[in-house]
Amino acid sequence: MLLKEYRICMPLTVEEYRIGQLYMISKHSHEQSERGEGVEVVQNEPFEDPTHGQGQFTEKRVYLNSKLPTWARAVVPKIFYVTEKAWNYYPYTITAWEVSHFCPVVLGFRLLSS
Repeated sequence: MLLKEYRICMPLTVEEYRIGQLYMISKHSHEQSERGEGVEVVQNEPFEDPTHGQGQFTEKRVYLNSKLPTWARAVVPKIFYVTEKAWNYYPYTITAWEVSHFCPVVLGFRLLSS
């Protein structure tokens, strides 16, 4: 098997890319927040992990009521949201999602990804 590797020179360093990535995530969260809905950052602080090293822990609430179809809005309460907990150890991210406990219609679930 022949394996070829191509490298593309970028006009920025890895550290500059990491800062840009964090900025774009923050900008996207801000753009999605309209009329009291969207993304609410609950916690955002540095975190130290023995395995991954320095990182950033972020907990967000994503309010989804305005994104639901009309028939679902009639059933789901206004305070329906999904909680995202993310541990960002650049270039690795560990994310956990939970449905709000205020919504009896939807059963709680967790999705873990890395």
